[in-house]
Amino acid sequence: MRLFAACWFVVLLWMAAAGPMAQPAPPVLGTIELSPEQPIVPLSGRTRAWVDPTGFRTADQVEEMAASLPWSVHQRSSRYELDDKALWLQFDAAIRGGGHFFLQVTSSTVPSAQLFYRASDGRWVTQEAGTATAVSDWAVPGRYPTFELAPANGTPVRYWLRIQQEHVAFSVPLRLYEASRLLATREQGQFLLGAYFGLAALIILGALVNAIAHRDRNFATFAFYVTALAAGQLAALGLGEQHLWDGWTGWNEIATFLLPGISSAAGLWFARNVTEPARFSRALDLAVWSVIAALLSTAALDTVLRLPSSHMLLMVLTLLGIAVAAGLILMVWVHGEEPQIGLVAAGFVPLLATELLRALVGLDLVAASPLTRDGLLLGGAAGLPLLFYALSLRSSHRREAQLRAAALARDDVLTGIAHDRTLLQRLEGAIGRAHALKQRCALVTLKISNFDALAAEFGREAADRALVVSASLLRRAATDIDLEARVGDHHFALLLESPTTAENAMNRAQELVARGLRPTTALPGNAAVRFHVAVALLPHEQLDARSSLDWLLDAVNAMPPEARKVIRAMNF
Repeated sequence: MRLFAACWFVVLLWMAAAGPMAQPAPPVLGTIELSPEQPIVPLSGRTRAWVDPTGFRTADQVEEMAASLPWSVHQRSSRYELDDKALWLQFDAAIRGGGHFFLQVTSSTVPSAQLFYRASDGRWVTQEAGTATAVSDWAVPGRYPTFELAPANGTPVRYWLRIQQEHVAFSVPLRLYEASRLLATREQGQFLLGAYFGLAALIILGALVNAIAHRDRNFATFAFYVTALAAGQLAALGLGEQHLWDGWTGWNEIATFLLPGISSAAGLWFARNVTEPARFSRALDLAVWSVIAALLSTAALDTVLRLPSSHMLLMVLTLLGIAVAAGLILMVWVHGEEPQIGLVAAGFVPLLATELLRALVGLDLVAASPLTRDGLLLGGAAGLPLLFYALSLRSSHRREAQLRAAALARDDVLTGIAHDRTLLQRLEGAIGRAHALKQRCALVTLKISNFDALAAEFGREAADRALVVSASLLRRAATDIDLEARVGDHHFALLLESPTTAENAMNRAQELVARGLRPTTALPGNAAVRFHVAVALLPHEQLDARSSLDWLLDAVNAMPPEARKVIRAMNF
């Protein structure tokens, strides 16, 4: 019995000693069968992965050591910290039924991606892509690193993919595409991206025009923000490297991380200008400026150092900037001083939400996905037009008082139509043109015959409403080249520019009388407005503008209050 126990003790000791030294068997994965019937094949769960801690091993070395390396199965959720390291991915694939297939690494921020496989003669075939290489030098140029697989011959081929990436963990979808599907996917992506950046360009142009025309700093800041946002997206999506700065590999690696940081600071600056926190607290305004300065400084520092810690700090400050921008908008909303703040908030929500996703991915709290990769496009497409519309309403509201003050020099304060001085200037010119062209213009004068009755029965406010109603009726009766004006306490005039006829002038007068007799809810008791009208074709004899107007006003004033004939033709 003692001997049996001693044997078991020895066996347990051997297992305890040998256990830590035992290496798990490398996962054995089958060959991926490729055919045109299945044009897209994800590689998650079908690929082995190993991280080279030195970052310098070659394809020959990895192939020679493959049987003894601690491989793991690459999954969609796998994340690899690769600072000063290299990720090796290995899979076997055989193309059946002809066709061409491509491997795509769906990330435009990977500095270096290399695909290796042995040709039929045993030599290595090497393809390279990534931000450290000019797109024009890629084996398959495009937004994302893409590699062509070996020609179809029905036999399995072993592929080795080497990835190097700093700053953030590598967690990118890997897929195999049949050639026609890859082309269709690229064309669709280019179409949607072209539409989005075309929209962004129109918004930038519209904002600049408004900023210059109205000297509106909010539009100027908005134009800068949209420009910075679009520039950051061009870098993050690989479009800048593909179309704008191909060959500038140094700038491309910098732009990938610098431009999104600048766009975050620009977004907070725009939120600060829209909400104007200095109205509530100088300290709050200084705090916002401090966050903007910290964002810009950290973005520059991260570009220089390129360390995980500096990138982490930038993402934390981005989260802080999002919180500050949301807090500023909420604060103005709560105070209720800005009627358009609801639209501003609606425009900011999708932008802040997608910016939040980007920061969470940078902090390794959320896995990369198409939503996190293209989310800013969706947020921009939804939010930027709303922000532009909100700024337009806000600008119009703020300019309204200025426009009203400027209009006092030519318009009547109560009715909003021209006053007598404006009419006389216009009438003088109309008479001169009529003389020169040997044509006739017409002047229609109106008097509210029941004005005193309305004031006596319903008060002065009702009488003032009758003036506004009368002005509205004149606007409806006037064409684009005519001019309506208030020329007395309850007198109005309508200038019909030449060429016109007596019939046209009389029809316009009858229209005004008929519309005035219709009951209106704008007056107490649905009362109506009654007009006495005098009409004349001008020029008449040697009368100038002032004399012509006085002649017609005298005519309407001479008409008795209960006259049966309310329209008087003066010279026809």
